[in-house]
Amino acid sequence: MIAALAGVTFANLLIYMQLGFLGGLLNGISLPYASFDADILIQASDANTLQDGSPLPRNRMLEALAIPGVAEATPLYIFKMDWKQPDGTIRTLDVMGVDPRMANFRVAEIEAARPLLALSNAALIDRGTRNVPPELFDEIDAGRPYRIETANRSVNILGSFRIGGGFGADGVMVVSDQTFLKLFRNRTAGAPNIILVRAAPGQAIDPLIARLRAALPAADTAVRSVDEAIRRDQNFQTTQRPVGIVFGFGVVIGALVGIIIVYQVLASDVADHMREYATFKAIGYRQSFFLGVIFEEAVILALFGFLPGTALAIALYAAVKATAGLPLEMTGSRMLFMLLGTIIMCTLSGAIATRRLAKADPAALF
Repeated sequence: MIAALAGVTFANLLIYMQLGFLGGLLNGISLPYASFDADILIQASDANTLQDGSPLPRNRMLEALAIPGVAEATPLYIFKMDWKQPDGTIRTLDVMGVDPRMANFRVAEIEAARPLLALSNAALIDRGTRNVPPELFDEIDAGRPYRIETANRSVNILGSFRIGGGFGADGVMVVSDQTFLKLFRNRTAGAPNIILVRAAPGQAIDPLIARLRAALPAADTAVRSVDEAIRRDQNFQTTQRPVGIVFGFGVVIGALVGIIIVYQVLASDVADHMREYATFKAIGYRQSFFLGVIFEEAVILALFGFLPGTALAIALYAAVKATAGLPLEMTGSRMLFMLLGTIIMCTLSGAIATRRLAKADPAALF
C-alpha cells in the first residue's frame, strides 16, 4: 500500500511541477501587461509578444489622440539589457522607457517615484529581479542610490518596485524615455515599441478599438485591448516558442507516466490475487464486479496519493519561487483539476489492469 501511494504521489508531483512551470510562464507573460495604466495597446502588426515586433512610427500616437474617446496616448520603449553584477554573474533586464510626466503604470511604487525618472540617468528596478541580494533593494529604498555600468554608461538606481521576472528576463527596469535613448543608441524617439492608450471616462473599449483600427493603417499597426494582447502573447509563447511547447509536452508525459505507474501497481495487485478473482469468476460474477473492485481501489489510491502530492508540490512551488524568482502559484482550480485528473488516471489504469482477467478462463487461473 505504501509503495502504491508513493507511486501515485510521485505521478501527482510530476504533473504538478509541469503545470506549475507552464502556469509560471503564463503568469510571467501577463505581469508586465497588467502593470500598464492603459486600456488599449497599439503595436506593430508583426508583434506577437511584448518585446518582439518592429518599432512603430511615433505619428501613430498623434493619430490616436485625434480619435474621439481617446483620453491619453503615450509611447513605450522596450529593449533588453545585460546587467553584470560584482560577482561576474549577468542578469537580463527588460528596460522600459516612458515619459515621466505621464502615468504609465498601475504599480504604486513606480507612480510614487515617477518624478525621480526626470533626473538624468535615473532608473527604478524590480525587486523581483532574480538572484539579486534583497539587501541591495533595502539600501536603495533607504535613499542610497546604486550605480550600475551598462552600454558604456552609468545608471543610478533610485528606487524599487515589484513586478517580477519571467522566463524571458530576470526582471524589469524603468527609465525615462530620454535615458532609454542614451542607453540604446540605435533606438530613436520616433520609433517606440508600443503606444499606451487610455480611454476617456465612460468610453466603451470595443467601439474605441474599432475606431482606432479604422483610422490607423493595418499595414504596420495592430490595435488590441490589453487582455487580447496578453492572450495573443501567451498563445504564441506556448505554441510557437520552445519553452512553452516543452512544458506542454511535460504535462502530457507526466500524465502518461502517472498512468503507467498506477497501472503497474494495480496490475500487480490483480496478479497477486488472481486465484481469488478466478473463484468469483467461476461462481458467476460478471466483469463489472471486478471493475468495481479495481475502481474502488483506484479511487482510494487517487485520494490518498493526492494529499501528499499536493503538499509536496506546494513546498516545491515555494522553493522554486524563492530560489529562481519564477511566478509559481498553487491555485484552487489547479488542485481541483489534479484531483479529478488523478481519479481519472487511476480508474483508467484500473480498467486496463483488468483486461487480462476479463479474457482469462477461470479453469486456467487455478
